[in-house]
Amino acid sequence: MTATRPAIVSPEEWQAARDALLVKEKELMKAADRLAAERRRLPMVAFPRPYEFESAEGTKSLLDLFEGRRQLIVYHFMLHPGDEAGCPGCSLLVDNLPHLAHLHARDVTLTVVAPATLPEIERYKTRMGWDVPWVSAHGSSFTEDCGVGTGFGVSVFLRDGDDVYRTYFTSGRGGEAFLASHRYLDITPLGRQEAWEEESRGDDAPGSWWRRHDEY
Repeated sequence: MTATRPAIVSPEEWQAARDALLVKEKELMKAADRLAAERRRLPMVAFPRPYEFESAEGTKSLLDLFEGRRQLIVYHFMLHPGDEAGCPGCSLLVDNLPHLAHLHARDVTLTVVAPATLPEIERYKTRMGWDVPWVSAHGSSFTEDCGVGTGFGVSVFLRDGDDVYRTYFTSGRGGEAFLASHRYLDITPLGRQEAWEEESRGDDAPGSWWRRHDEY
């Protein structure tokens, strides 16, 4: 498909159009700030069950996953027992994770959790070249208790001493918030080149073009 190009205009017309869009971008950012504040005010629920996870360093509890920090973000990764490889979309998200030192500086630990066995996880991590913290929930009800099922999601927990509470969860298109690659694509004239965008920008179904980074 040949993509429709933006109109060619004078520098003055371009600046006027850019200034008008900037007003909308600032409105959206302020709305996102208000939504983030509302998210922080969500109530929380106790998560007291003594879960056990297997890691390269040995067995860990949910409390151990905090690594002494007060907040924990868990990415529920779609890698199940017997899978040859992880979900391409989940793999894209892990590729987009930030340097964890920036989260640690704000008292936040991030770890990836999957239902697969630890050897299966370590094998896939090696293939992908990842060093992100990752534990196996194999044999645990953690994934089920988080309502993830066989899918993916992001859970957030808060620690108060030895008490753990779940404060937030998102899945589906909520995962797009963690895809920096999409933020870059969204500022280009051709965008993601998916069918739901403007006519003639592309005809791919959402996410259909995603590949593990060693498969493009």
